[in-house]
Amino acid sequence: MSETRIGYARCSTESQDLDAQRAALIGLGVAEDRIYTDHGLTGTNRERPGLAQALAAVREGDTLVVPKLDRLARSVPDARAIADELEKRGVKLALGASVHDPTDPMGKMFFNILATFAEFEADLIRMRTKEGMAIARSKGKLKGKKPKLSDKQQRELCRMHVTGEYSISDLAEVFSVSRPTVYRTLKRNQT
Repeated sequence: MSETRIGYARCSTESQDLDAQRAALIGLGVAEDRIYTDHGLTGTNRERPGLAQALAAVREGDTLVVPKLDRLARSVPDARAIADELEKRGVKLALGASVHDPTDPMGKMFFNILATFAEFEADLIRMRTKEGMAIARSKGKLKGKKPKLSDKQQRELCRMHVTGEYSISDLAEVFSVSRPTVYRTLKRNQT
């Protein structure tokens, strides 16, 4: 039985390009038709079709090749789960040119350190994004979704509701909005 090398590449946003990762995988001995990809999906999301296909394609004795560990997973538990699954199935995992050996204590430690850095990097990205959004919001540049009803329509909806003559469904129909929009409007305009 000969070894097959299956490649996996991923990028988080639609604007990113997979060409560099594809070239790296081909350079590592993966045939172009054996490369599975996910485009626009984060490594923290385990529900990735390309990853599922790559994991389904590898058989005992094969090697799953990823350019870097952070392309495979962005959390220590997820990286460990994938590596453990591959080990149970008799599949090797290559991180770039290095083959991960789960029986080697140094290799296991190095793998866990790489997974920790990948998770740390993902956490930093999330933190920076939240900070940037908070700053933009404080400067008035990030206002959120515009309400469906104008201020005048919101006042009229609230006035009609207070009369008790109109149900939530009636108000939704009159103002051509959904029931949740009516509830949000009433909540937002409570005094």
